[in-house]
Amino acid sequence: ARYESGGPRNQPFHPAMMLKVLVYGYATGVFSSRRLAKKLHEDVAFRILGADNFPAHRTLSDFRALHLEDMKDVFVQVVRLAQECGLVKLGKIAIDGTKLKANANRNKAMSYGHMLRAEAELKEQIEGLLKKAQEVDAAEDQEPDVDIPKELHRREDRLKVIAAARKRLVARQREADLAQGRSEGDDRIPRNEDGTRARGPGYKRDFGVPEDKAQEGFTDPESRLMKHPGGRFDYSYNAHTVVDAASHIIVVAELTNNVSDSGTLPALVDAVRQNTGMKPEQVLADAGFKSEETFQQLEAAGIDAVVALGREGKKAGAVEVVINEEKRPLTAMMSAKLKSVAGRAAYRMRKWIVEPPYGWIKNILGFRQLSFRGAKKAQGEWSLVCLALNLRRMFTMQAA
Repeated sequence: ARYESGGPRNQPFHPAMMLKVLVYGYATGVFSSRRLAKKLHEDVAFRILGADNFPAHRTLSDFRALHLEDMKDVFVQVVRLAQECGLVKLGKIAIDGTKLKANANRNKAMSYGHMLRAEAELKEQIEGLLKKAQEVDAAEDQEPDVDIPKELHRREDRLKVIAAARKRLVARQREADLAQGRSEGDDRIPRNEDGTRARGPGYKRDFGVPEDKAQEGFTDPESRLMKHPGGRFDYSYNAHTVVDAASHIIVVAELTNNVSDSGTLPALVDAVRQNTGMKPEQVLADAGFKSEETFQQLEAAGIDAVVALGREGKKAGAVEVVINEEKRPLTAMMSAKLKSVAGRAAYRMRKWIVEPPYGWIKNILGFRQLSFRGAKKAQGEWSLVCLALNLRRMFTMQAA
């Protein structure tokens, strides 16, 4: 309907055909719009799905970018289709996260300390150029050695970009400080709720002031610097999947720019209900999702959870530390569950359930980096990848 205003001479390709080509491309590891356009000429399967239509790579790219945010709805439709086929049981589900590299250049980033220095230098250069422009205007018989307006414009644009990045860093730091219990004008002194001084050393920096080494990227400001396996750091997003044990169908695919998994478990379990209309019998998750507050929310929702309290391999996934039962009673109960025979048996299934889809996505399909910038479009592309994998899995299970 959005193309109707173009009239009969501007008829678009049918969106069902475009979506088929796009989904099949992602299901077979073809993510580039140029490669998709080439496949429509060379690959028999693509030609059949395209019905002998040959949209250009720009058309495919624009269609994908325009409808990425709708892919989350398509993902839910595929999950419900899997339910109708009897492939989603929701007896046990496993939850995990993985870091996906953002479409961002790590070299086009700057630390907070460098931002302050660069802003001062640029302001000084702008003042110098303005002064030189005045001198050139005063001397009518002289020509400027450089294109001063162009140089001014370039430096002013750079200054605006750096200033905007610095403001984003400060805003995030203020939110983090408020969450920590700090307040503006606290003079770096930790305080109790009643305003009295709390025990412990003072804060090392003023409220809302980031550390000098805190970085902000320019190419995708919504991505965050995250650690990947092997120790490297890249601007990334944290992608989560909830996988059903019956047939390894992904029932929830979410993506955030939070580095940590902590606090996300209740929302992911709630998304299972929204997508399927059912409540899982048991939830399995690793230690990244643990917290007393999380356990409280899961207990209130009537969810049986088995969540590790330490790194795997540490005696049934539990940390051998003393847990204060008065302050963290549910954590103590989880520790006891992980030491039980039933708890160990349940948790051993986590990797078997949740890891295979990541292996397919990253190693078989080769999807390791997002193509689009911004959290909403990144979420849409992650939903597209997961729905394509689900359709591929559904075909395999139905054929069997």
